[in-house]
Amino acid sequence: MRVRSALSIITFTLIAALAGPAFAEGDAAKGEKVFRKCKACHAVEEGKNKVGPSLFNIVGRTPGTVEDFRYSKAMEAFGADGHVWDEETLASFLEKPKDLVDDTKMAFVGLKKPEDRADVIAYLKQFSE
Repeated sequence: MRVRSALSIITFTLIAALAGPAFAEGDAAKGEKVFRKCKACHAVEEGKNKVGPSLFNIVGRTPGTVEDFRYSKAMEAFGADGHVWDEETLASFLEKPKDLVDDTKMAFVGLKKPEDRADVIAYLKQFSE
């Protein structure tokens, strides 16, 4: 009986690990409110760079590739290494930017609440193809 229970636990754990991280569906309207923290440095309009790059069409984009924006070498290298701004990568970056890209120029400390990150991602997805 114990062997069967252990096997069930191992099987479930393996299936969960292979399935990858699950992301809660965010609320774009709530994300717009949370995005107010980002507006001083970022815009969602195409081609409108501020202190930070435009976040228009960010979901699916390679990091460090917005035209006419000067990125840190670390962010350019992060993109050149094959990373893409998908939901998982955005969530990690929004949680603690410097943990994902150590020498990023982004000074923001991050969004602590997972629901805030999910909401901002839902908001940004509206401006992505």
